[in-house]
Amino acid sequence: MPPAQAGERAATGQPWGATEPVLHLQDVSIYYGAYMAVRGVDMTVAQNEITALIGPSGCGKSTVLRSLNRMNDLIIGARVEGRVSYHGQDLYAKDVDPIEVRRRIGMVFQKPNPFPKSIYDNIAYGPKVTGMKVTNMDDLVEQALRQAALWDEVKDKLKQSALALSGGQQQRLCIARTIAVRPEVILMDEPCSALDPIATGKIEDLMVGLARDYTIVIVTHNMQQAARVSHRTAFFTAEVDEQGERHGRLVEYDRTNKIFTNPSEKRTEDYITGRFG
Repeated sequence: MPPAQAGERAATGQPWGATEPVLHLQDVSIYYGAYMAVRGVDMTVAQNEITALIGPSGCGKSTVLRSLNRMNDLIIGARVEGRVSYHGQDLYAKDVDPIEVRRRIGMVFQKPNPFPKSIYDNIAYGPKVTGMKVTNMDDLVEQALRQAALWDEVKDKLKQSALALSGGQQQRLCIARTIAVRPEVILMDEPCSALDPIATGKIEDLMVGLARDYTIVIVTHNMQQAARVSHRTAFFTAEVDEQGERHGRLVEYDRTNKIFTNPSEKRTEDYITGRFG
């Protein structure tokens, strides 16, 4: 069955090879100093799909997510071995500008982090600082807020502080702020973990709608959420090597309905059914 039948919100996925790959990881290992946090990851992220990264705490999900737009560069001692490519371009090549990478591959964090500015200025900030050519900023702000399903709730208070919004509204504002610089990919690191069920439902509906125009990669501890919204799911776990060090490893990556109904690996089944993790 297609992923649409695996949950209430997930859109229909395409077979492998039916959609263009946007991101490709080849034998990717990620280090913090001498410590290897993640080891030997191979996976492809397809265009206009939602890919969920699941697994127990400490298995490297967020580390892998941050490697996709070079956010790990901001951590002293972090480095990536292997190849992370975006439309075939090595994102870690010396001539690649990480600022441009982060414009094309945006990030929404675990906790909403609106700037202490007005709602309008939160959306306009990115286009201004990146030097985007904007014909009409008012139109761009409205479009971003509409895409984030927030316009009708804030259109009459655009000059008010974004900090006055509810938690769920703040997270949708952060999504609108990401959209405003016209990325192709949106990374989301547990975007609903600080939200109540109603706000979570709105974000999930929003993600499914955004996948028509964007490629989305989400880290989530909520397996039901992964089953509801994603087309493909990657299950990570932590393995202990001969020296007793733990490294995050990708165990299985496949279409979401297969991961949740007929996984190929027993470790995946054990995690999905709650036997460990």
